[in-house]
Amino acid sequence: MKKRGFGAGKLNGVGGKVEKGESIEDALLRETREEINVELKEFEKVAVINFYFKDNPIDKDFNQKAHVFIAYKWEGEPAESEEMAPQWVNTKELPLEKMWSDDRYWLPGILSGKKLIASFLFGNENNIVDMDIKEVKNF
Repeated sequence: MKKRGFGAGKLNGVGGKVEKGESIEDALLRETREEINVELKEFEKVAVINFYFKDNPIDKDFNQKAHVFIAYKWEGEPAESEEMAPQWVNTKELPLEKMWSDDRYWLPGILSGKKLIASFLFGNENNIVDMDIKEVKNF
């Protein structure tokens, strides 16, 4: 559960911005340590998702590209931080009503082994206005 900032109150994966001089994988490892106190040992990139927000506030740009990974092995037990309150969920019964509305369109696919490139355009009240999802072989 995201506790603060963009997406607060929604179930969401660990993540954040890549810092200067950092690779995407370095950011993944750092954010996972910072947000849930886990050291990733084995993971795989499974999706790239572009999020566009039609009604961005003038002083903010919420548009973003997310690189999605699935972790297979890690050290430590997920623990709550100032930003995240980790929760285990049954992947066969995803609590989609507590997640971003786009998750229902791509998350089941990657959990079943697909790799995806997707784009979502959000309008008023974060409703999906348009989307495009393509399966890919590799990243």
